[in-house]
Amino acid sequence: MLSFWEKESLITYDIIIIGAGITGLSSAISILEKNPKLSVAIFEAGILPSGASTRNAGFACFGSLSELMSDEKSLGTDKMLQLVQDRWEGLRILRERLGDDNLEFFQLGGYELVFDSINFEENAQLMNQKLNTIFNTSVFRNATSELKNFGFNKKYVKQLIYNPYEGQIHTGKMMKALANKATCMGITIYTNSRVKSLTPKGVIVGEVEFKSNQTLICTNAFTKSLLPKLLLKPGRGQVCITKPIKNLNIKGIFHYDEGYYYFRNIDNRILFGGGRNQDFQNEESTEIKINDKIQIHLIDELKSKILPSTPFEIDLQWSGIMAFGDDKFPILKRVNERTVVAAKLGGIGIALGSKLGKAAAELTLN
Repeated sequence: MLSFWEKESLITYDIIIIGAGITGLSSAISILEKNPKLSVAIFEAGILPSGASTRNAGFACFGSLSELMSDEKSLGTDKMLQLVQDRWEGLRILRERLGDDNLEFFQLGGYELVFDSINFEENAQLMNQKLNTIFNTSVFRNATSELKNFGFNKKYVKQLIYNPYEGQIHTGKMMKALANKATCMGITIYTNSRVKSLTPKGVIVGEVEFKSNQTLICTNAFTKSLLPKLLLKPGRGQVCITKPIKNLNIKGIFHYDEGYYYFRNIDNRILFGGGRNQDFQNEESTEIKINDKIQIHLIDELKSKILPSTPFEIDLQWSGIMAFGDDKFPILKRVNERTVVAAKLGGIGIALGSKLGKAAAELTLN
């Protein structure tokens, strides 16, 4: 039962967006940047974003050397370079839109830990030549001489590869800034408002049909609940963070094992995530849950390799839900004349979300 006022002003919009994560908010902002007169509403299933947008590690990155080498092997050089270009462009849009201060962005560079003595110089030089079309300078260099600065276990960590273009952000402040910008532009955000189903005229939330001319689905790993035939699968990521550690020397962002492990310093704590490759089957889930096997493994990695001489305590543990598929490119397509989907960010939503949102806005408006 709706009142006259509700029917008149609260249930009809030009565009409805499902999902208030990075992609959904970015899409909404891009839509109003193109046409400020449109009415836009976003529906979010949780009180806070339900996937990985507020649960990631806050890496502003585009891929470590070993990850890009793996991508080139599986996708080819051109597609690997397109991935890097898209990620770099997405980070540029995000930084210009919100400003580095609001993101708490610091470009301290990124390091890849290498656990064998294979000479990566030739691989780095070859990759630098290919990336020169994007960065116009060398990206990767050998930084093994800096190992003594970090206190890693030299029994395991044999080499370091440095990339000066990677940075880190404060994920919570990023999402707060995106939501504030969207609200200031007149975008309505409904939280704790799960969309039950799509209709020919809009969406069903609770017992109410909200109507729109266009619907944009930005629910990433949860998209199959609305579009069951979409080719993507969820991938849960485990994260933990220590209590503050005195005299912590680790600065910057760090990866190893083709990006399956990643860590950084935040407020003199180590935030450490990954290990999905230790239990792919159980992590292919949309259930927000701790995987004890992986969390124990992450703590062991911290003790043995990253902080071998530094006592620490774990303060928090959590998980976030990402979306993956047969390749690392996002899905962006029109489902029908009234519905567009933008999903499958491959665990790198900070870099891709703003660019995907801009492209999704253009497709929705067209």
